[in-house]
Amino acid sequence: MSEQVHALTRAERRRRTEDRILVAARDLFVRLGYERTTIRAIAAAAEVDPSLVMQYFGSKDRLFRQAASLPQDKDLTGDPEGLTEHLMTMLGLKLGGLPQASLTALRSALTHPEAAERVRQVQAHHVSQIGAGMAGMAGEDAELRAALIVAIMLGVTIERHLIELGPLRDASYDEITELLRPCLETLTRPG
Repeated sequence: MSEQVHALTRAERRRRTEDRILVAARDLFVRLGYERTTIRAIAAAAEVDPSLVMQYFGSKDRLFRQAASLPQDKDLTGDPEGLTEHLMTMLGLKLGGLPQASLTALRSALTHPEAAERVRQVQAHHVSQIGAGMAGMAGEDAELRAALIVAIMLGVTIERHLIELGPLRDASYDEITELLRPCLETLTRPG
């Protein structure tokens, strides 16, 4: 094993460390939410020094954004179950809590044209990535299916964090994802 570790390039070691940090961050953001997750807790879970987390990601907000973003298109392609799992992870991150900057952007998007355009660009990017991940799986309507997935996730996020609709605000991550999983599975299955 030690020979294998020594055989890794510096770039490969860095990538593996970044991956460990992202996995730890996703887990903690899902379980604890944005506010209660700390850089120290992420570092401890990833078994690295907190300064390394900051060196790689710069801030808790940037780490959250990267943890909550979709993987590259190539990681989304494949089977519907894998895509659904990526989507469930994203949803879990959004249900756990959002950084103030994200909440401000969503809140402003309803009244400010530039904020609306920024949110539209981010959502269009998500539709594009999800649609690319479903290419060949969902038939000709992959883009529409991807747009529906993004709309569901955005709607749940807004209702839980901004509108604070009682049932969504008070429901656990497990309750919400148990009910949404069949919907996302249906949308990611071949048409």
